[in-house]
Amino acid sequence: MKTALVTGASAGIGEACARRLIATGWRVVGTGRNAARLEELALELGEAFVPAVFDIRDEAARDAALAALPVNGFDLLVNNAGLALGTGPAQACDLDQWKTMIDTNVTALVSITHKLLPGLIERRGAVINLSSVAAIYPYTGGNVYGGTKAFVRQFSLGLRSDLAGTGVRVTSIEPGMVETGFTMVRNGGDRAAHDALYGGADPLTGDDIAESVAWIANLPPHYNINTIEMMPVSQSFAGFQVARNS
Repeated sequence: MKTALVTGASAGIGEACARRLIATGWRVVGTGRNAARLEELALELGEAFVPAVFDIRDEAARDAALAALPVNGFDLLVNNAGLALGTGPAQACDLDQWKTMIDTNVTALVSITHKLLPGLIERRGAVINLSSVAAIYPYTGGNVYGGTKAFVRQFSLGLRSDLAGTGVRVTSIEPGMVETGFTMVRNGGDRAAHDALYGGADPLTGDDIAESVAWIANLPPHYNINTIEMMPVSQSFAGFQVARNS
């Protein structure tokens, strides 16, 4: 049985990825800070789901948790853990929120990737990074979040270049609007903001993204998806802004 490590697996896209991969025959180590939720998933999903409780930003806790796992290595790393904080323009943003996004979406992602790369190379495995359409299409209030996802996209392409000849596959997945708890976190738990964004939009779901992750994970070993961008049909590209008399 092949083994995947899915970061941020206690909810949203990460949880959906864990469920879908298990359904297609994988064993999944799911990471996250919510110990109770990960234990619930372990009880529900059985031996195919192995919880690993740690904050992705805490390298010492990460290393201790990974060392204690009953697994011999990983065939797939799904870098899903990430977040957005705030929707204001750069000049009105909280610097600590910016740093938290960078620490989570960039520093933690590259750190765990660096740690697992030797084993992934040995097993000719795969890396799937969750980026965003925000990596490509800017929008007001996207500032540092969009910058972190642009990093994830470019890092994925750079990994793909560096790993040529190793057999390791690398993919950047770049979703648009996906209805999870993402917007609740971004807006400090504001349910009205969540409902205003997704209401009537028929957005993508975590299961939709997980379907793509599982498809990529189970492709033949000679077949690499470099990048894949998806949106709900209701969403399209932002128009240009024009500030008049300014």
